[in-house]
This record gives sequence, C-alpha cells and structure tokens, in this order.
Amino acid sequence: MTTELNEIIFIAKRERHKHLFLNYRNLHKFPAELLRDEGLPFLERLYMKRNSLTALPDNLALKLPNLIELYLHANNIVSIPEGIGNLTRLQSLDVSNNALQLVCPEIGRLRSLRHLRLSSNQLKCLPPEIGELKDLETLEVSMNQLTSLPDQLYRCTSLQNLTADHNLLRHIPRQLCCLRRLSQLSLASNRLTFLPLDLGKSRELLFVFVDNNVDLRGLPSYLYNKVIGCSGCGVSAQVVKGDPGGSLDEPLTETLFRLPPEVKVVCSETDNVAPLEELSMRTLHRICHQRTTDINIPKSLQDLLFLPLGHCHRCSQAMFTIVYPKLFPLRDTVLAGVHRRTAVSFVAYCCSSHCIRTFDLQG
Repeated sequence: MTTELNEIIFIAKRERHKHLFLNYRNLHKFPAELLRDEGLPFLERLYMKRNSLTALPDNLALKLPNLIELYLHANNIVSIPEGIGNLTRLQSLDVSNNALQLVCPEIGRLRSLRHLRLSSNQLKCLPPEIGELKDLETLEVSMNQLTSLPDQLYRCTSLQNLTADHNLLRHIPRQLCCLRRLSQLSLASNRLTFLPLDLGKSRELLFVFVDNNVDLRGLPSYLYNKVIGCSGCGVSAQVVKGDPGGSLDEPLTETLFRLPPEVKVVCSETDNVAPLEELSMRTLHRICHQRTTDINIPKSLQDLLFLPLGHCHRCSQAMFTIVYPKLFPLRDTVLAGVHRRTAVSFVAYCCSSHCIRTFDLQG
C-alpha cells in the first residue's frame, strides 16, 4: 500500500496534477511524500475521506499553497492546526464526521472560504473569528454539542445555508436576522425555547426547520408564508386552556408562551403609552437612520440602536425593551393540516396596543 501510495504521489508531482484522490486508503498519518521537498504547489483539490487520520501537519499551507478544496470527511482528526489559516485560496473545507473538539481562531483567516462543513464532531463552541469569513455561503455544524452560536455570524454577509441540527442550542443570536442572503436555516432537534422576533423578516429566508424542539411554542409571524418544519415542537408544554388566539380580553403574559429574555416588560391592551425608556430608544433609532452624519452618543448605545430587539409585525417600528405579543395558534391557520404533531403558534410582536388590535396574520 505504501509503495502504491508513493507512486501515486510521485506521478502527481511529476505531471503537476491539480486533483489528488486518496480516499479509502486506511491512512493513519498524513503522507510524508505529500510534504517532501517543494510539496505539490500545483495541487488544488485533495480528497482524503474515509481514512484514519488523527492530525494535520502544521506546514500544510507551505507544501500545498494553492489548495482550493480539502475533503477530510470521516477521519479521526481531533483539532485543526493554526497553520490552516495560511491556506489563503481555500474555498471548501470538509472536516465532518471526525473527532474535533476545537476549531482554532485562525479559521477566520480563510477569507476565500465559501463552504465549511463541521458536522458530526464533538464541538462545544465555535470561535467568534468565523465572523471574518465574508464569502462563506454554507456552514454545517449539525451533530455536535454546541450550546450557542457566535453573535459574530452576522458578519458572514454571504451566508446562504446554516445547518445546526442535533445540538444543545437554547437560543440563536438575533443578529442572524441581519443576514440578508440567508435562504435556509435548519435548527431541528435542539433545545430552543424561542426564536428571534425578526426571524423571517428578510425575503431571502425561505426555509426554516425547527422540528423536535419540544419547548418551542412560538414562531415569529414573519414565518407564516415560509416553508417551515415544526413537527414535535411544543409537545412537552402544557396546553393552554381556552382560546389564546389573539383575544385581548385578558393580558397576554409569559404564562401563555415563552418570550426572549431581553424583553423587560410585557404590556396588556390597557397600556396606552410605552415607557419613556422605550420611547427614547425608538426616537434615537429613527434619528440615527435619518441622518447621514454620526450622532455624538456613546458607542455602546450606537451598537444597541444598530440592532433592535425586533420590529413591529404591523408597522415595522423598531422595538428595544417592550413588545405586545399576539398569538395565532397553528390550528387556526392553513398550515394546521401539514404540521399536526405540534403545539406551536405563530406570534406577532407589535409595538403598541393599537398595532396589536389591528394586526391580522393574513393581512
């Protein structure tokens, strides 16, 4: 096997191959011949799936400087070396189905990366430096032990497909709502209790799958006209007696459904004026977006104004500390026949008692 492998690599070097297939070779170590002398400077695609590799060499970028695609699916790799950040032309990296426990921060230096596959590993967190991958289109992190996703993901402005099924996520960053190119979001079989208020506000987001999040009882009403998967959601929660579907006869509170923890106050229809703190934030937000020059306010406040808690589902008013929620049980919508094994409802988040009275899900 070693003689045959060395012969394959020798021919690849001599003939300046751009593709090299080393799948199913029972490799326990990275082949030394690949790194000998000048390496393979012309190689662009390296396939090494279904082997038994446990580590990658630190000088990988030095010997294979022009790699565009690196496929390492189904090995036993525990960590990615810091030197990975030197593969400046790399566009696709597949390290799925390995034994990864950590992704090094240097991953953020792969500025050409478009596809990153890390599914079926042992990851408990992702480095915030992933947010530096401006060209990233696909991120797959399913079948790990992630309890959160980095807020900095919103900087991945090219991201189109995010798959994070079968993890331990209790929430996702509301910054993800800023991803204008995101078209598919899959978060099935996690521990989600709520979703960001603005999720689905972007027209590009067409597919949202949150199946088997048993504590998830509410979907933002922006998802009403999307392709959604929510079977098995809310099945562990107690069914609310009576009809909670948007009636304003009694105050809507967190006893009916879970709200994001950032919401400080939940008001009823008897509250005609929002708190001064909320009115001030809304006014500042409006001024900041109308002016072309910066306003002299603290940066921390500027950052908060940049990312409101959500926007009113009726009038699009920005909201920061307060929402008026209105429920539309799934059984009362056209999707009831599609998602029968669920107790989830659509929730409209409004900015005032007037908006909550006049909001209609089908309007």
